Amino acid sequence: MSKREAIGRYKGSVMGLAWSFLNPLLMLVIYTFVFSVVFKARWGIGADESKTDFAIILFVGLIVHGLFAECINRAPSLIISNVNYVKKVVFPLEILPWIAFGSALFHTIISLVVLLLAQLVLNQHVPMTAGLFPLVLLPLILGSMGLAWFLAALGVYLRDVSQITGMFTTVMLFISAVFFPMSALPERYQFWLHFNPLAVIIEQSRGVLVFGQLPNPLMWSVLMGLGLSMAWAGFAWFQKTRKGFADVL
Repeated sequence: MSKREAIGRYKGSVMGLAWSFLNPLLMLVIYTFVFSVVFKARWGIGADESKTDFAIILFVGLIVHGLFAECINRAPSLIISNVNYVKKVVFPLEILPWIAFGSALFHTIISLVVLLLAQLVLNQHVPMTAGLFPLVLLPLILGSMGLAWFLAALGVYLRDVSQITGMFTTVMLFISAVFFPMSALPERYQFWLHFNPLAVIIEQSRGVLVFGQLPNPLMWSVLMGLGLSMAWAGFAWFQKTRKGFADVL
């Protein structure tokens, strides 16, 4: 079902799945031009920092946030858009968020391939620590699934949730250190930003994908515990409220 969703997005288009590769490539080029040429932004990693360095570092944040945002934004409509699964057939409704996640993960992997190819072409180097990226993402995956279960169930009873999630993911884009490093903020703000799990995961993702840094074991363990707790709580809420789905729909 995830495969059908991923491929169905491009059904009927002339270029088909090629768009899944061209879209992130185009975004990488646009962000490189806008931030490095127009705004002349720098990440502050050294005197020899190039324009493409900034774009690559920025792109990592966009990839991680994009995975999170797609899962959260789609969650409130998962049950509503699959009424037949609720009323007419016996179906494990709890897998619907996983199906949406599978589709989002497909596009994340394509964007990651574009990122790694750009590093190879522009910097002739991809750090060995890049293989730890799935491990860094694991807490985000668990936390996102917990939120997805919660929002999928809540969206059945409160249709305004989909509007709220759109605003929420947009706000998270700007307060999760996607466009700037945590070190760019005054110390009093850096302290609070560390309470944003998405910002911490984005920083750790840049560490393993770009800078060749190992993730902080203590921080990863804390995030993992938080992700597991959110997954458990979201799933428990979904199972508790699913009995009323048929009556509302």
